[in-house]
Amino acid sequence: MVYRDLKLENVLLDGDGYLNLIDFGLAKIIEPGERTYTICGTPMYIAPEVLTKQGHGCEADWCCTASSN
Repeated sequence: MVYRDLKLENVLLDGDGYLNLIDFGLAKIIEPGERTYTICGTPMYIAPEVLTKQGHGCEADWCCTASSN
């Protein structure tokens, strides 16, 4: 699954100290190695490959977390 909107605002801490992701509205299930070409997400967190329409997979979510720091 590609989450496609990973940002601090969508990560919550529960009462036991576990992280929980919320807002799966932009998430998409893709097969391993498959790419998606939809441009979506929060503008300041979008990975470069999403903006350039090169296609992206789960690695785009990692880019989102790096740019939020």
